[in-house]
Amino acid sequence: MKIGYARVSTQDQDLSLQLDALEKVDCVQIYQEKITSSVKERPQLQRMMAQLREGDTVVIWKLDRLARSLKDLVSLVNEIQERGAGLYSLNDHIDTTTPHGKFTFHLFAALAEFERDIIRERTKAGLAAARARGRKGGRPKGLSQKAQHTAIIAEQLYREEALTVKEICEQLSISKGTFYNYLHHRGVETGTLRNG
Repeated sequence: MKIGYARVSTQDQDLSLQLDALEKVDCVQIYQEKITSSVKERPQLQRMMAQLREGDTVVIWKLDRLARSLKDLVSLVNEIQERGAGLYSLNDHIDTTTPHGKFTFHLFAALAEFERDIIRERTKAGLAAARARGRKGGRPKGLSQKAQHTAIIAEQLYREEALTVKEICEQLSISKGTFYNYLHHRGVETGTLRNG
């Protein structure tokens, strides 16, 4: 059974072009989503994945409609294949139900892994070069202006002793670790930590 998935990244965009193409290739069911790229959860995609059966084919307009990155794409296609289903992309001419399509997709997966390895190696080389010049890697020391403001409030609330640490963290929307980092940055002694 052919199952379509269509997605646009803003509410203003129109799904009709994708829907027409998916209907033309006889998709029995089409899942539609209007989700911005900043939203990670895609309920229609999750519903489709949950209902996939062996022998089904997921049909999409383009690969970027299914995933936002090569890593996500490889992960999703692997999940589709583990369920005994295939993927067919209309505009990218990829069909994992054929040997040629599977080969092409495995090539994508290998390139994604290669890209991750290159990034890892460049990061290591950059840190080694910085250390050789006497610099240390990691985040720069100090707090942003917003964090400094939050640290001042955290210190005041801590010194007032009206709220527990947990309550202060909830009020400021920060973790306990961040809270204690802020106090340390402000030079506040926290030898006898207040729990809660």
